[in-house]
Parts: sequence; C-alpha cells; structure tokens
Amino acid sequence: MSRVGFLGTGHIAAPMARALARAGHQVTVSRRSEAVSSDLAASGLGISVADNADVVADSEIVFLCLRPAVWADVVRDLTFRADHRIVSVMAGVGISDIAAACAPVSDISVTIPYGFIENGGCPLPVAGDPAVVQALFGADNPVLPQADEAALNQHFAASTMVAAALGLLEQGADWLASKTGAPEAAEIYVSNLVTGVLNGLSRDRAGELHDEKMALATPNTLNLQMVEGLASHGAFDGVPEILNCISDSMDDER
Repeated sequence: MSRVGFLGTGHIAAPMARALARAGHQVTVSRRSEAVSSDLAASGLGISVADNADVVADSEIVFLCLRPAVWADVVRDLTFRADHRIVSVMAGVGISDIAAACAPVSDISVTIPYGFIENGGCPLPVAGDPAVVQALFGADNPVLPQADEAALNQHFAASTMVAAALGLLEQGADWLASKTGAPEAAEIYVSNLVTGVLNGLSRDRAGELHDEKMALATPNTLNLQMVEGLASHGAFDGVPEILNCISDSMDDER
C-alpha cells in the first residue's frame, strides 16, 4: 500500500481520496478546502488532514488537485524529494512546468478524473508514465495512455461535453416538469432514461454512440424528430468549433 497525499481537496480530490482509503492506502489531504477536508477526516476511512508541507513530507505519491491559476503559488515553498511521484489533474498545466516547480521530481503524470471514479468505470487518459495511475485506479477504471500532452489536452476539451450533456438533459427535464407539474418525477425520468441507455452500451469501440443513436432515431419516430430538430438548429455542427476553442484556450494558458 502507498502513502498518498492530495494538495487541493475539492470536488475531484475527495472521491479519489475515499477510493484510495477504502483500498487500504494511507491518505492525507490538505486543508484546502476546509469543509471538504473535514468531511473526509470524519468519514471513518482513516483519512488524515495536514498542512501542505506535511502532506508532501508524509507522502510517496502527491496528487496536484489545485486550480491552475494558483497551483504555482501553492507549491513554490514546498520541499519535494527525488523519489516523489506526482499526478496532476490540472488542465492546461504542462509536465515541464510541474517538473520545474516541483524539482527534483521526475516521475510526473497528468490525468482527468471525474467524481464517479470511486464507483469505477471512469476513463483515465494519462500523459506521462501511466504506472502510478494504473496501480492506484486501474483495477476498476480504464487507464488510457496518451502519446503526448497535446493528445491529453484534447481529452480535457472533450471532457467538457459532460457538463454540456447535463445542460441538455436539464432543459428536457425542466420542459417535462412544466408540462406535468411534477419536477422530481421529471428529473428522475430523464436522468434514469439516459443512464440506462449508456449503461447498456459496451463502451469499448468506436461508432457505438452513432449506432445506438440511429437505432433509436429510425424513420417516422419521435427520436428522429429530436435529432433532426437539433441538427436544423446547428446544435451538432457547432460542437467541433467549441471544442477547438476550449483546446486552444489551454494552449494559451501554457
């Protein structure tokens, strides 16, 4: 088992910390943010809370879960060892920048976790050596090594589709609630409907999303009306341009 520390304790770090603690690893989290770190300490999983310097000193593996705008200021005065292994989840922060700020560490990787990682099935693209991510999370989550950081950044951009898809579902649930007067039932229906369809996919090959879409949107169906309606408003055509802008914005930050 490993000694794992988290610098930055928020929406992404908390489920990773819980998952690792349940797996028997020794987990220490920083006090950022205080409310989340306190909840983790009280979870009964043996998670410790410490100042940033002690998180680093007590850990073999350090996760950087800080906001890209502040991460450099946080790590500037911390003392890292050559045998530390660092995993970053910070979009737009390059491995070379982390290496310079956290010298003499050389084992650095970057990945993109989502909160459901603690339940398994979270795809984890990795730039850099994927060995640490594989060892910690690979038993329950698919680890996808990337050729370089540019490829990982495209995954960061694509990951934003989650919020966009949730926004679309939210609109649909709100519309249904306005017609039925039952907002709870409307959201339960829409969210479970889409979750059920996705859970029915093998999710291990290209083209499956298209095939399932077309299996639903057959001629003269209500599903086809929705697909064609969104297409007529440019909802699909605009996605690549938006993703390109998001990807370019990460290059601009570096």
